[in-house]
Formats: sequence, C-alpha cells, structure tokens
Amino acid sequence: MNILDELHWRGLVADCTDAEALTKRLEAGGTSLYCGFDPTADSLHVGSMVSIMLLRRMQQTGHRPIALMGGGTTKVGDPSGKDES
Repeated sequence: MNILDELHWRGLVADCTDAEALTKRLEAGGTSLYCGFDPTADSLHVGSMVSIMLLRRMQQTGHRPIALMGGGTTKVGDPSGKDES
C-alpha cells in the first residue's frame, strides 16, 4: 500500500484531481509539504492534531514536513473576516 492509498484508507483524502500524478510524485520521495497554524488562537485543537499527524506520517515515509506558526500565517489574514483572537 502506498502513502496515498493509506491516506484514503484512513479517510484523510476526500478527492484528488490527479491521483496518478500525485502517486508518482510521492513515490519519488522527498516531497515537501506544509501546514500553517494560527498563532492568534488560544490553543491548537483536535482539527490541528489531524494535520500534525499527517505531517508526521509523511515524514515517516521519507517526505519533508514543514509546520508554520507565526508571522507568516497572520500576514495572510483570516479568511473568515475575524480581526481578534
């Protein structure tokens, strides 16, 4: 089972525009991926844990996860229109 099949099996992938190309890219190894977390929130939550677990699983299969927290995520702005934490 490749990593994409595993993610489907775990229910972490709902849809993919080009699963064949993504599978080839992931099988080549060394793919970088990132997830940004909101530093203005009081804390991380269960939804954050899913992303963190995905980053860890990708790391275990030879990829390079990047977790972003801080200025980079707040400069983009909150798409919900919220301006306070």
